[in-house]
Amino acid sequence: MSRIGKLPISIPAGVTVDQKDNVVTVKGPKGELSQYVDPSIKMKMEDGHITFEIDENSPVNLKQKQAFHGLYRSLVNNMVVGVSQGYTKTLELVGVGYRVSNQGNLVEFALGYTHPIFIQLPKEVKVETKSERNQNPIITLESCDKQLLGLICAKIRSFRMPEPYKGKGILFQGEVIRRKSGKTAAAK
Repeated sequence: MSRIGKLPISIPAGVTVDQKDNVVTVKGPKGELSQYVDPSIKMKMEDGHITFEIDENSPVNLKQKQAFHGLYRSLVNNMVVGVSQGYTKTLELVGVGYRVSNQGNLVEFALGYTHPIFIQLPKEVKVETKSERNQNPIITLESCDKQLLGLICAKIRSFRMPEPYKGKGILFQGEVIRRKSGKTAAAK
C-alpha cells in the first residue's frame, strides 16, 4: 500500500466534496475543480474526512493500483487545499532591461528579444505584476488549480530559462542558480 494513499484528507469548513461516476467534484470559496478517479480506487467520505482504498476485485495489476492509490489521494488533496486556500507562485525577472506588464490576464514580456512576448492566461489564474525602480520585476500568479498554475509557470519560464553563467532569466522568487565560472586564462 502507498504511504501517501493511506493518509486521510480532512475537509475544511465551506468545502463540499461530491463523487459521481468516478468523478470527484470539490467546491469551495476559491472555486470548483473536478478530477476523474480510476475505478480501481474506492473513495469513502465519513466524519469530515476522505479516505482512499484499493479495490481488490478490479482487473488492474497490483503495482498499478498501488501507484493510483497515492496519485489520486494527492490529486484530491491538492483540489481541497486549492479551493479552500489557493496556490500562489511568484516569478522574478533577472536581467538588464527585462520588463513585464499586464492588462487583465494578458501579460506582456520584454526579455531582450527583438519583439515583445504576449501570453493570454486562463480566467482561473489571477496575475499581478510589480515593477519598482532598482529592483527586479515580479509576477505573482494565483489560482485554485495547482496543476494549471505549475503549467503556466513552466511556460513563462521557458521564455528565458535561467542560465548559470550570468544568472539571468526568469526564476522562482528565492530560487538560487548555481553559478559556473566562465572560460579561464589559457594554460601556459
